[in-house]
Amino acid sequence: MTGPLGGVAVVELGSIGPGPFAAMVLADMGARVVRVERPGGGLAGVPTEPLLRGRAASLCLDLKRPDAVEAVLRLVERSDVLIEGYRPGVAERLGVGPDECAARNPRLVYGRMTGWGQIGPRRGDPGHDIDYIALAGALHPIGPPELPPPPPLNLVGDFGGGGMLLVIGVLAALIERERSGTGQVVDAAMVDGIALLMTMFHGMTALGLWSDRRHDNLLDGAAPFYRCYRTADDRFVAVGALEPQFYAALIDGLGLAGEELPGQYHRAGWPILERRFAEAFATRTRDEWAGRFVGTDACVIPVLTVTEAPSDPHLAERGTFVSVGGVVQAAPAPRFSRSVAATPTPARPAGADAAEVLAGLGYGREEIDDLLSPPPHPA
Repeated sequence: MTGPLGGVAVVELGSIGPGPFAAMVLADMGARVVRVERPGGGLAGVPTEPLLRGRAASLCLDLKRPDAVEAVLRLVERSDVLIEGYRPGVAERLGVGPDECAARNPRLVYGRMTGWGQIGPRRGDPGHDIDYIALAGALHPIGPPELPPPPPLNLVGDFGGGGMLLVIGVLAALIERERSGTGQVVDAAMVDGIALLMTMFHGMTALGLWSDRRHDNLLDGAAPFYRCYRTADDRFVAVGALEPQFYAALIDGLGLAGEELPGQYHRAGWPILERRFAEAFATRTRDEWAGRFVGTDACVIPVLTVTEAPSDPHLAERGTFVSVGGVVQAAPAPRFSRSVAATPTPARPAGADAAEVLAGLGYGREEIDDLLSPPPHPA
């Protein structure tokens, strides 16, 4: 049985970061994704790149050539979705913009993935995850007040506020198409998605429950019962004992139940609690604390590395990680009760399926050879 998107055909115009992530998620759910890579560009030289897993085919085309553009438009005629991650206006200049694609296939859902969006004074500027989360207000609250805000990897912008937002938009547009019979353009901008992720904090700010001072709020590390602590072996545990009953289990597990301590939400006493918790956690190793708190309600969890996480008993039993092409990586998510997709296939070598795909579009042998031939060197 295929995944829930079995039968959905997607054209992915090669990009990096959030675009491939979105295409990967769609492929994980059963969509047939054909990646069109520019020769020698993007992630084409990384055959085991997990973000490129599950593609049905890969071909390399130089979209500066009109005949290559025509090949993409023929693909569009037979597809449900196109994903592109160019700067605004580039797809139009190449001849594969929304209007050109809609003219070939009015039912096409055209997904656009950018950092700044299709409109706005920054729309043509370059940028990366750290830039987008900075402008959208998500970077400032992170980290200790005496240091510059640290980048939270590129999870918030590229993947949470970017690729995942594009997937949601594409799926919504596909559902709407069933009613209207017509596709539409999905403008997925990372700054919009990041702002969406920050909704709760805007609400807390409006209620006076969140300040603009870093390390001064409930969820930014200021609360001694919601932060990480160093253990005796120079590793860490994460503590999330927000509710009173969880906090009581934390105090008990740390062996502090008999001490006279400040109240949990008595902010003036937080430095005292932080010091006592730090002293206690420093007396045992990370894994000793993990064993002590297992089965309790204290919300104390070991901070695992990227290489340690797949071996955790809970994640292993759930099959949260799989090996694809010899590379350990996250399994497809979410899970479905009936439409279960197979384990993803490894990334296709860039351009490996060009001849087969083009033949399926009606091209003859000589046309295929011409399309795939490198441009002549200038005299």
